[in-house]
Amino acid sequence: MFITHAWETSDEYLRIFEYLESARNFFYKNLAEPDKAPAGGKEADREELRRQMAQAEAIIALPGLYQKHSELLLFELAFAKASDKPVILMRPFGANAVLPKEITSLSDQIVDWDGRALVDAVKAQARHEESNRWDTIEFKLD
Repeated sequence: MFITHAWETSDEYLRIFEYLESARNFFYKNLAEPDKAPAGGKEADREELRRQMAQAEAIIALPGLYQKHSELLLFELAFAKASDKPVILMRPFGANAVLPKEITSLSDQIVDWDGRALVDAVKAQARHEESNRWDTIEFKLD
């Protein structure tokens, strides 16, 4: 699993791992290494990101990176698509938040900030597994 980053961790980044860790019987390997920023400029950054993403089964994209690091996020998503890796884009928080077309067009699925929805998206997009979940609704007959 590769979670997009700009050589730093954020609350969004850490929350993804909380969701993945809380899922029962869901196993993954974190291939993202935001603390390994290379020296050498833009091309060194891109080469290191390619290395980190190479073995990932899916890419989870964080929308918060777009504002400050749009070029880097677009590179990560474009490389994922070129490598035939599914991209799962997290929907931004807030009722008025809008996802830019540049990143939605590179995404296979957009999910809300919900652990179950994220795990189901990874299973569907990367592992081609269907999740058989049913919500139980209780109501009283009067």
